[in-house]
Amino acid sequence: MSKQLPVKRTLVFFLVPNFTLLPFTAAVETLRIANRMLGYEAYAWRLCSTDGEKVHSSAGIAVEVNSSVADERKNLGGENRPNMVLVCSGIEIEQYQNKTVNAWLRETYNRGIAVGSLCTGAHVLAQAGLLNGKRCAIHWENLPGFAEAFPQVDVYADLYEVDSNLYTCAGGTASLDMMLNLIGQDFGENLVNRVCEQQLTDRVRNPHDRQRLPLRARLGIQNTKVLSIIEFMENNLAEPLSLVEIADEADLSRRQIERLFRQEMGRSPARYYLEIRLDRARHLLVQSSMPVVEVAVACGFVSASHFSKCYREVYNRSPQQERAERKLTIASARAVMAA
Repeated sequence: MSKQLPVKRTLVFFLVPNFTLLPFTAAVETLRIANRMLGYEAYAWRLCSTDGEKVHSSAGIAVEVNSSVADERKNLGGENRPNMVLVCSGIEIEQYQNKTVNAWLRETYNRGIAVGSLCTGAHVLAQAGLLNGKRCAIHWENLPGFAEAFPQVDVYADLYEVDSNLYTCAGGTASLDMMLNLIGQDFGENLVNRVCEQQLTDRVRNPHDRQRLPLRARLGIQNTKVLSIIEFMENNLAEPLSLVEIADEADLSRRQIERLFRQEMGRSPARYYLEIRLDRARHLLVQSSMPVVEVAVACGFVSASHFSKCYREVYNRSPQQERAERKLTIASARAVMAA
């Protein structure tokens, strides 16, 4: 019986300005440890940027790269052809547009090479048209804006998704889980366990594990009825339900729900429902270019004026001011990076 040849994968990490270090380093370190456990270089990687110049992460740390997009397009047909390309991004991804990058990613995918993303990189894949009708994962904070911008994509708040030859993950330590999944495909569970031991990771998480802390931990409350009602509210933001409908769903009276929320949350259920709708609106304002009136409709407000009134009451600024301040912050950050 012939000896099985070692797997040799080459990955290209494409770094978008302001990419997040944690998911990038978690992915690279997982592959490095796998190589160490195997005793040879089963995984190789190189870093790429649009022009071949260094890229600043969101932490301000500049990372040198090995190649440009032009170089990688040439590599598609040669001996340096990669097995996978991963887009690494982070904050302000909504502002990123590059047709050359989109064309390169499409060409890469059409040549049968796996394409994926870390953190918010699904934005770039969606802009390239690669995620239409596909499942993908993205960081929970970016999910509302992404879903509105790309309605043709099936986006989930999962840790990671693998759909055909497309790999997407939510960022943070979820990139570790996605790389462990890849290593498991190549070498099996034994190597995965050895890598986990080196990383002091106690388990391999399921791709569909939740990104955020469970409501119980996030809100610090234990009442199961209140928790189920809040989850019901969070799943019905675009078309808010009446308290009567919520009461029917929870099998409680309106008075019981009012009393429970006053006791557990310190405010009425209507007020809490309003606050979580406004929180989603805030994410849409700073992460998308949707007109304010469309943000209002997406979050269940009957008019832009009512939305603005409620928004100002909670955040002490109008939706327009929120967006203007966000643009100013982005411009200031870019000026500092360029200095």
